[in-house]
Amino acid sequence: QVQLVESGGGLVQAGGSLRLSCVASGRTFSRYAMGWFRQAPGKEREFVAQVRWSSYIIYYQDSVKGRFTISRDNAKKTVFLQMNSLEPEDTAVYYCAAGDGSPYYDLDKYDYWGQGTQVTVFS
Repeated sequence: QVQLVESGGGLVQAGGSLRLSCVASGRTFSRYAMGWFRQAPGKEREFVAQVRWSSYIIYYQDSVKGRFTISRDNAKKTVFLQMNSLEPEDTAVYYCAAGDGSPYYDLDKYDYWGQGTQVTVFS
């Protein structure tokens, strides 16, 4: 069993940055692929980024490539999402997820989810 707790969301002006963190409990954190998803009001939850257990395999949604960076620290059981050059379109609740994660974009391939953290970007 894995429990995930996100933090780091907030209100930021367009062009600004935020760093999200997700701390996991449980012994098997390093075995899981870790993903970030987001859900804007009235929209479906969508894939943002994934890092595999080894940290050498990473995927991003096209709209965040070059702006967002995902990373993980297995010793601290933490996954991060550094978000730069934020845009109003990035406004959403961001969720951390853990699981097999294959394919990386499939929500059903993640077994564990955090409660979400709100990111609001204003222009």
